[in-house]
Amino acid sequence: MDLLGRLPGVGEKTAQRFALFLAGNAQLGEALSQELAALSGSIRPCERCNHLCELSADGEALCRICRDSRRDASLLCVVARVQDLLAIERSGAMRGRYFVLGRLLSPLDGIGPDELPLDRLRARIQEDGVREVIVATPASVDGEATALLLSRELASGEVQISRIASGIPHGGELEYADQITLGRAIDGRRSVDRRGDR
Repeated sequence: MDLLGRLPGVGEKTAQRFALFLAGNAQLGEALSQELAALSGSIRPCERCNHLCELSADGEALCRICRDSRRDASLLCVVARVQDLLAIERSGAMRGRYFVLGRLLSPLDGIGPDELPLDRLRARIQEDGVREVIVATPASVDGEATALLLSRELASGEVQISRIASGIPHGGELEYADQITLGRAIDGRRSVDRRGDR
């Protein structure tokens, strides 16, 4: 229960429920323990984008997205964490590739520009002939600071830098939205085709 309680989002009662369930289900517990034991030996950050991947038989660490030749290599989405990459992938809207920073610029936590993998990002942009970088960092103070840093560091006549839009979530009520979200929704407005097409 103590170990399960260290997992993010797992409280004392949930950890107890998990532990009791696993104690009563030996087959699942055994399978889970084998997978967890193999996890540290087989899972690595992708050599190209920092997403998680399994080592191949020849020791190559490339994720399925970087190996997918159908992806548009000229479109690169920069995210802070693997969780952000997975969320964007679930949307099905991104047909390019990714680069995971692993952290955000945060002077209060001692994370400055030197702690971000900017050299690797620049090399990736050049190697793949990237034409557009989509900065998909969170709409937080640290996320905005990182987006600003990236737009300055990657400024080039050949590479377009864009930022994901932010605003009112689908199905959200305006009265419950905060002022910053409403302001960005107004600033990021777009014209509506009279036929209803985008």
